[in-house]
Amino acid sequence: MSKVTLRRRTIGKGRMSLYLDIYPPVANPDNGIPVRKHYLRIFIYEKPKTELERLHNKETMELAETIRSRRQLDVQNQRFGFLSSRMMNGDFVSFFEAQKDKRKGTSRINWEMAIAYFKQFAGDKVLFPRLNETFSEEYADFLLSGPGIGRIKRKISRNTAVSYFAKYRATLKEAFKNGFLPVNLGEIISAITPKDTHREFLFEEEVQKLVDTGCRSEVIKRASLFSILTGLRFSDISTLDWSELRGQAGDYYIQFLTDKTGRAEFMPISDQAYGLLGQKGEGRVFKRLKYTQVNYILPEWLKDAGIEKRISFHCFRHTFATLQLLLGTDIVTVSKLLGHQDIKTTMIYVKIVDKLKRDASHRIKLNIAASALVFQE
Repeated sequence: MSKVTLRRRTIGKGRMSLYLDIYPPVANPDNGIPVRKHYLRIFIYEKPKTELERLHNKETMELAETIRSRRQLDVQNQRFGFLSSRMMNGDFVSFFEAQKDKRKGTSRINWEMAIAYFKQFAGDKVLFPRLNETFSEEYADFLLSGPGIGRIKRKISRNTAVSYFAKYRATLKEAFKNGFLPVNLGEIISAITPKDTHREFLFEEEVQKLVDTGCRSEVIKRASLFSILTGLRFSDISTLDWSELRGQAGDYYIQFLTDKTGRAEFMPISDQAYGLLGQKGEGRVFKRLKYTQVNYILPEWLKDAGIEKRISFHCFRHTFATLQLLLGTDIVTVSKLLGHQDIKTTMIYVKIVDKLKRDASHRIKLNIAASALVFQE
């Protein structure tokens, strides 16, 4: 194992440069060339003459010894990032934004907001060496404090903090893969634990009410019912293209890249769902579908249907998942239909269904007096 020793070298004008002597030498991560001397870019006075110079020497030597101890630990753990100019000078914020640029639609917007909150916490430029467990824990605490940005400055919820911190961790993992971090910090730090939230959904009879009730936007009604029948997100429905639809009666399916994950998906759909798409054409299937209109037209439609629940468009995805489980579809199939990468994400719907079953078990009540019960051997 290499030993790290603090040494000094005369550089003129009565000063001495401090450097670390690493022996045996270790490889520079940038080019693989063995490195023995690592200069700290700090100096001490060779013969201090004043109290100020003596104080400077004392504090500088303490700092140098602290650095030496850290580098000894780095070498012992095969972490040689401190030798890499690429790692030492790279900007994490720029790398974060590059990850955002890989996204599209609403996913990209969410990444933009995650970066905006990171900048509010750490500034517009953060060099990779600044990133560590303490920094990450402080950032998590910052998000959990519910900060607000922009003109409205509305505080974010815990689950929004979970989402933004998850994007930070994902970016750390990518940075490690690309050689900007000596350790996989994204795996080391813990995620923020999400708060259990009530996922609103519609029962089958409530969905039928929507079917039977007119909506002043024909495209919003078709898109909503299509989401209920397929579980697709608004972002995927709004960008659905006729070229992504395949098959024939009894065997229709969609082959597309999801907006949120960017992964290729194969999704079978029912003839009824296909019928909601209208006459086959070219380009976008749901033309003129805008989320800004959904926000005020959907509540009107729900009210006209006599549904008092607070339902957003995303609740139609919850409706699909919950009804599938209630009707007997196994969780593995539901998870695949939803495009979940981890079945744990789908388990929230199992909890909803289990609660519904528990509630149902208490609904049948008989008027049985204790004295009327006769037990016989």
